[in-house]
Amino acid sequence: MPPLSAASTGDLLTAVARSLRRRYAAAFAEWDVTPAQARALRVATEHEGARLSVIAEHLQIAPRSATEVVDALEARGLVERRPDPGDRRATSVVPSPEGLRLRRLLDEARRHAAEELLGRLGPADRAELDRILALLVDP
Repeated sequence: MPPLSAASTGDLLTAVARSLRRRYAAAFAEWDVTPAQARALRVATEHEGARLSVIAEHLQIAPRSATEVVDALEARGLVERRPDPGDRRATSVVPSPEGLRLRRLLDEARRHAAEELLGRLGPADRAELDRILALLVDP
């Protein structure tokens, strides 16, 4: 087999990422949650009281898009907006008890979906893949 070029390695990484995203979307469909909503819920639970701008930054999306995602979560009772205690003009996002419960279920579904894909690798290959990918992740 000829050596892979950087472009073909990039294509392989992109294909794996797409496959994983499709698996996540399928796993989250049971709860009628999109991957973006699941990620926003995760940020809201990890950074309780985060402003929308913080959620947008963590999701690497425009603030307007974060507003739409949080609107959808709020409509389902998974998060609520509250006045920011440090700035009355700002709003913070806080998970509801149902949002916390769903976050745990989504995390488990996410782990299962990833394991379906990555379970093909033996422990040594998984460790090596983790090592290599950690080198490539932007700081």
